[in-house]
Amino acid sequence: FLADVFWGDLDVLLLDLPPGTGDVAISTAQLLPQAELVVVTTPQTAAAEVAIRAGMLAQQTKQRLAGVVENMSSFPCPHCGEPMDLFGTGGGQMVSETLTRELGTDVPLLGRVPFDVRLREGGDNGTPLVASDPDAPASTVLTEVATRLGKRARGLAGMSLGITPAGRL
Repeated sequence: FLADVFWGDLDVLLLDLPPGTGDVAISTAQLLPQAELVVVTTPQTAAAEVAIRAGMLAQQTKQRLAGVVENMSSFPCPHCGEPMDLFGTGGGQMVSETLTRELGTDVPLLGRVPFDVRLREGGDNGTPLVASDPDAPASTVLTEVATRLGKRARGLAGMSLGITPAGRL
């Protein structure tokens, strides 16, 4: 797909890959060796350990880590609104700290996105939560993450991605 589409000059190409260090991650890394990665985890220890392995792969594939996002950080109690940690706590922080220590570079925790079923619903119906309810806690965190990433000095405009659309040389 990457090689069959003419992307033009891009500022950002965001790819949502399956978790872990499987064939998709390795093949994509080989196609985009200079890419920046955002590692996404949940608070669970098991998920955080998989995210750490995925982040460590970046060193071998000459990619850079832009940071970590913890998804499904908490769930607001339907009765009182207090956050409930259904999936545990600390996974994102653990990934950030471990990757920072192991890679010798700052890998910040960019944000902790609280669980909100409307995120999934918005993805399914094409209306992002940040558009339909920009003041929702999850929207606020996602906007903050996007802002932090947007302030980074980077971009793909004028940069060769090392791929050529089929039939073009």
